[in-house]
Amino acid sequence: MSWLSSVRNALSYVIPKKESPDNLWHKCKGCGQMVFAKEMADNLHVCPNCGHHERIGPKERFAQIFDEGSCRELPAPRVPEDPLKFRDQKRYTDRIKAARASTGESDALINATGTIDGRTAVVGVQNFAFMGGSMGLAVGEAFVRGVEAAIEAHAPYIIFTAAGGARMQEGILSLMQMPRATVAIAMLHDADLPYIVVLTDPTTGGVTASYAMLGDVQIAEPGALIGFAGQRVIEQTIREKLPEGFQRAEYLLDHGMLDMVVPRAQLKATLANVVGYLTDARKAA
Repeated sequence: MSWLSSVRNALSYVIPKKESPDNLWHKCKGCGQMVFAKEMADNLHVCPNCGHHERIGPKERFAQIFDEGSCRELPAPRVPEDPLKFRDQKRYTDRIKAARASTGESDALINATGTIDGRTAVVGVQNFAFMGGSMGLAVGEAFVRGVEAAIEAHAPYIIFTAAGGARMQEGILSLMQMPRATVAIAMLHDADLPYIVVLTDPTTGGVTASYAMLGDVQIAEPGALIGFAGQRVIEQTIREKLPEGFQRAEYLLDHGMLDMVVPRAQLKATLANVVGYLTDARKAA
């Protein structure tokens, strides 16, 4: 062993090597660039290089949308957890336990009430990290409870959608949540209250076919994937190549399916303006 190696080994006992935390850097899924995790968090989880909007969960969303100190999460509804005793490669109950452990949430849709620039609103957020944000009994019941809370508070209901569709482990029971959500929206309209949808990446399947496309105002985040069937399935069915950007928020805006595409940094102010306009107009009427 050389003298230099001996000194280096000796110094390693005196000055231990500092290890960097694993979450110090974040690789952007849009441009592939490495960004400081703190910089991403400070920028609302939007890449400062390419503007790609990363997926975020309910807690981050509530913190960004509600006025500080006003947020209050609503209790999660209790529903049968495995009504069909479903099993594929794993038991359905095991998948639910794993999703709860990784996200800290009871299911894929969480509701909260609070104020947005001083205006009361009930906000529901779907968490794609929880089994792909899939719609089952718990999501359907949470949606209905969110609408009921909005009616009770005489406030608008705002839903942030992010889902791969209906939850296959619950079969027809998951599909039944589509008409249930539609009826709940009708109840909101009967109470003369606004229903606002913010579509985030991705919003697909049965969620798109029901409450995601029934808003009084349809807003989307930039670059969000929005559609019913997948692009590959559509291309194989019609035997044609789909246009560039098909099923992205900007394409849907150009073709009249959305009212606006709003960057995350401007979303709170936009929602405050929309809520204010809709509620004030209803009061005046």
